[in-house]
Amino acid sequence: MPTGVHLRDARRHLFDAAERVLLREGPGGLTSRAVTDEAECAKGVLHRHFTDFDDFLVGLVLDRSGQLDVQARELGSRVGAGEVTGNLAEALTALFGPVPVAIIPLITFRDGLRARLREAMPGGGIAILAQVAAAVSAYLTGECAAGRIAADADVDSLTLSLVGGGHLLFADREPGPPDAEAVHRLVGTVLADVLQRRPR
Repeated sequence: MPTGVHLRDARRHLFDAAERVLLREGPGGLTSRAVTDEAECAKGVLHRHFTDFDDFLVGLVLDRSGQLDVQARELGSRVGAGEVTGNLAEALTALFGPVPVAIIPLITFRDGLRARLREAMPGGGIAILAQVAAAVSAYLTGECAAGRIAADADVDSLTLSLVGGGHLLFADREPGPPDAEAVHRLVGTVLADVLQRRPR
């Protein structure tokens, strides 16, 4: 990489390289050397733009977690339209895509990264999971107000069940992500009571 590359371009190039390493090698394989090798640039390029590797990882997580905001807005726009179970099943599949699922263990096993993320964003210590939970909670709250699920639904508990169950379904990607039927079944089971008790 030429040394004169604009900062924004250098960051994007390094983040994209880190994502490829993370998806291929997992959190244990994500090192500064692996990133710069994948990016085909000198190791100094990374350290020119970040104070250390944890600083780089914070930037990576914030950049990739920002992409979840688009999916969260998409879920929010579906309040009152379509099928509640289908909306949530599709949203969980998008929110727990390959990159978010790969980032979660990265955060879990790096204490320094978690500490810095807490300083950088609300709920940052569990970035990704916190964002998924916020999106699901906001959607369920909207559907309560729209009368499509029971008004007394325990949104917090439903959110924990959906996010926790969704994460478990998507965490083991070795045989591939779960099929659409499995995700739909999870959502339907969690929401069965509040859907049955909604106003007719």
